[in-house]
Amino acid sequence: MSDMGVFRDAVTAWVGGRGGGGPVAELAELLPVRVVVLLEGLSDVAAVNALAERRGRDLEGEGVCVMSMGGAMNVGRFARLLGPSGLGVRLVGLCDERERPYYVRGFAQVGAAERGIFVCAADLEDELIRALGVTRVGELVRGEGELRALEIFLRQPAQQGRAPEQQFRRFLGTKKGRKIRYGRVLVEALDDDRVPAPLDGLLASL
Repeated sequence: MSDMGVFRDAVTAWVGGRGGGGPVAELAELLPVRVVVLLEGLSDVAAVNALAERRGRDLEGEGVCVMSMGGAMNVGRFARLLGPSGLGVRLVGLCDERERPYYVRGFAQVGAAERGIFVCAADLEDELIRALGVTRVGELVRGEGELRALEIFLRQPAQQGRAPEQQFRRFLGTKKGRKIRYGRVLVEALDDDRVPAPLDGLLASL
């Protein structure tokens, strides 16, 4: 595990009430950590890291910690620990439109800048699917060896009449770990000029 991974684990433990804040503060200063990217889940982490790698960025080497909070409702606790009223690290976030109020409130409570919040219309998977187009996403699913699984899924009654974009979004969430894997796969397949604005803006802000 990298040093930044140790820092992530220490933050998660502290937020969860396991362990004191001393090790977190020491690690933040030692590394040093200058920015923490607060994300809802691991699929978002995979997408951010994939885009950074495409653009030749070494985020950990730059002092950027990309962190999954396990849900947007946890943003307040992470912000209190890490933001201006805690360790004093700059906070940046990427969230779904419906989760934006949690981020705005969490950032505001600790004096973090709201301009550091980048918002996806529905969610990041939706942004990526629309950027690639359903034909290309289907090709990627085939390339991952999951065409049969997709065909079975599309025959389900609940999927009849849904837009293809909605069907793909739902498909990505039907198997554990699939959203995480495709977070990277979809980003790696993007043309440079088709990167969704929220994801592009977040990386540019780091």
